[in-house]
Amino acid sequence: MRSFDSTLNDFESILDAFADAIVALDRDLKIISFSRGAERITGYADYMVLGKNFQELFKTDILNSKAPLRNVLKGGETVSNQRGFIINAAGKRINIAVNGSPLKNITGEIVGIVLNFRDVEEVYRLYTALYKENARIMAILNSITDGVMTVDNEWRITSFNPAAEKITGYRAEEVIGKVCAEVMRSKSCEGECPLKKTMQTQTAIYDFEMDFIKKDGEVVPISVNTALLIDEEGEIIGGVETFRDLSIYKRLTEELHLKYSFSNLVGKDEKMQKIFTLIKEISPTSTTVLITGETGTGKELVARAIHYNSPRRNRPFIKIDCAALPETLLESELFGYKKGAFTDARANKPGKFELANGGTIFLDEIGELPMSIQAKLLRVLEHQEFEPLGGIKTVKVDVRIIAATNQDLKKAMREKRFREDLYYRLNVVVIELPPLRERVEDIPLLIEHFINIFREKFDKPINRVSQKAMDLLLDYSWPGNIRQLEHAIEHAFIHCQGRTIEMQHLPEEIRKKVPMSIEKGIIQSENPLEQAEKAIILEVLKETGWNREKTAQRLNISRITLWRKMKKYGILYKKGIT
Repeated sequence: MRSFDSTLNDFESILDAFADAIVALDRDLKIISFSRGAERITGYADYMVLGKNFQELFKTDILNSKAPLRNVLKGGETVSNQRGFIINAAGKRINIAVNGSPLKNITGEIVGIVLNFRDVEEVYRLYTALYKENARIMAILNSITDGVMTVDNEWRITSFNPAAEKITGYRAEEVIGKVCAEVMRSKSCEGECPLKKTMQTQTAIYDFEMDFIKKDGEVVPISVNTALLIDEEGEIIGGVETFRDLSIYKRLTEELHLKYSFSNLVGKDEKMQKIFTLIKEISPTSTTVLITGETGTGKELVARAIHYNSPRRNRPFIKIDCAALPETLLESELFGYKKGAFTDARANKPGKFELANGGTIFLDEIGELPMSIQAKLLRVLEHQEFEPLGGIKTVKVDVRIIAATNQDLKKAMREKRFREDLYYRLNVVVIELPPLRERVEDIPLLIEHFINIFREKFDKPINRVSQKAMDLLLDYSWPGNIRQLEHAIEHAFIHCQGRTIEMQHLPEEIRKKVPMSIEKGIIQSENPLEQAEKAIILEVLKETGWNREKTAQRLNISRITLWRKMKKYGILYKKGIT
């Protein structure tokens, strides 16, 4: 048979797990066990009280001869929720609520009493704190701008916060208990329901875009996040869906698009904004324009923007690639020919200038124009007239000429490959397009622009680029400029099967290419010192998670100086910028 002391030791290990005070007394009211909760409430350690009379030590009234707890020792009754007090180790009166149970040995004989008591004021403070915390949580839930809806395992709505009411137009009391599909009324409810997918796969879903119909019938775009609703025992009891109204965001996006784009041109870089302003100023005129810039910077887009924002917008826009045609064909393409001008000329054929009459002709790669053709072009520029090949009569035209080149025409003049008089006749208004590596902050805007184009073209739900992929795209030097970026996003659309473009979806040349850094591409640049400073700032910003304060400290400059340099170098974009 186990001894009473052995049983008591096991009993004490259980008592120590309770936060309430658990005290075991023998029939003489001497303390034989004292839990940690009792130590906390009374201020006494167990070694200080064991063997002492509970009544005398704590100067309490709960065990007086006529107190209900005495009946526990007499008849083995259980007494609950008796009120009384004790005096703690500091001499302070503690109001307590006490339960009493008989302590029996293995034969069933009552050998003492077990007291379970708690500090009433402490409990009150706890309940107050819990109430305040619950109120705080509810206040947070009620104040957030995202709609929050929970459902049970039968898809019936169990909660609906004020933001959800505002977004949907329904009051909580109207929807509680209804199946969520009756309220959200979306095509996604019929098939690709994100909450249903989460409940089935036990996987959270983020940033799922869908449309739903409000109570008043308005169709609203929302972004949805979903997760499982799990109780304290780990059981799935439903799901939770948060949703955000994208209407304002989409309107803002459209406004920003209008602000940072001109026709199909996109850019918020300071240089691009100046170009947009210049396009607006020259479009209403018939001034000749020369567009310069590296291959792939969008020279044709600028030419089209000028034409379609001019009074000539309803007349032809004709492009000629001067580098694509041999000299023998180029003259006839530009100026046309008369019947019999050469062996195969069996009928009159108008040239591009004649076809473009009243409109605009865009001469791409004009630096490749042969010297013999340059003279005839100069005549068109000066007198708006030319003679077709084999013709004897002058043809009058009203054509605006926009030329473009990626060459240094001044160098071509020095090498006698380009007429000086033609150069100065073309050089009335010059638009110099910066390479993409000099307008890094425009890369995210351009990516978004191309995503919108290819999402419709490929009919895929891709809507974003991951941060790691974005970092790679921002760091890349883009020798092929915007055209290369466009092809990179198209390549990613072909390989991406989800909603987010990841690093592995980008072309290998970008993934494996060493990013432009201090070691590469600096010395050969036009301003190596400025490029080196820009590269250093970019590297430190990246290392500090784009924290400007930490970056300024690392560079030993002020935040204002850092901001000025970032603005100077066009380093103004990063999702996590602070």
